[in-house]
Amino acid sequence: MSMILNAAAQGLLWAVMAIGVYITYRILDIADLTAEGCFTLGAAVTCRLITSGFSPLISTLIALAAGLAAGFITGVLHTKLKIPALLAGILTMTALWSINLRVMGKSNIPLLRQTTLLTIIEGLGISKDIAAIIAGLALTAIVILFLWWFFNTELGYVIRATGDNKNMIRAQGVNTDKTIIIGVMLGNGLIALSASLVSQYNSFADISMGIGTIVIGLASVIIGEVVFGHRNILHSLIAVALGSVLYRIIIAVVLALGLRADDMKLISAVLLVLALCFPTIRDVASKNLKNSISKGGSDNA
Repeated sequence: MSMILNAAAQGLLWAVMAIGVYITYRILDIADLTAEGCFTLGAAVTCRLITSGFSPLISTLIALAAGLAAGFITGVLHTKLKIPALLAGILTMTALWSINLRVMGKSNIPLLRQTTLLTIIEGLGISKDIAAIIAGLALTAIVILFLWWFFNTELGYVIRATGDNKNMIRAQGVNTDKTIIIGVMLGNGLIALSASLVSQYNSFADISMGIGTIVIGLASVIIGEVVFGHRNILHSLIAVALGSVLYRIIIAVVLALGLRADDMKLISAVLLVLALCFPTIRDVASKNLKNSISKGGSDNA
């Protein structure tokens, strides 16, 4: 039971990161690797500020702002300087490695005996995992409700249309550079926000903690869509959040079967491959089944 609670807690804290990846990958149709550096940035800013005496809430909000700034840089590189989206993300991610080291002052910042949002909730007499679940549920619900409202505004519809058909929406007189920048900023802001809570849960920030973030985010998005579907924007956002929790539970179960924690990146990659291949496997199996039924009916005739 404790294993499931721990997996659910982490899944909910990482769910906002997965939603951030969903915005750039699904809504904008951009492969943005800024996530790798932006996740570390959110954790680094949070831990540095908390250890410097700032309140955990203010530290979390500043981490969100730092993520928005990182997304702005990637968006400008892509739209204004005409650098391909993938390369723009790689450039920002690379630059953020040095920036994160500057922010932290060293490769690791512990939060031992520091007051965080989670320790405040733990003060109510509940366990760390339950506190993380409460914080994760609250944050994920707020983010989903905000995005549901935002993507049903005029600007939100334009951002969604930009991802669907950039040339068509540009022909309608829309400044697609602006919508892309806003979308990339929003996605990376959520990634940094998630990292802020994850670092408070783990009680540290590390320079390498963002490695593999994009794979984890994509796996959560694909698993959520495959298992729970994606009929509309609200349903998709909820599916991605649930996909993050399910992903963490799968990881916990696999590790409990005997694999080492060192294998986690490999497990993540394999899960993503399986999730991506599932629709193709399902279609092939369905086609073969129909052919078998059709052939059986012909033989009986």
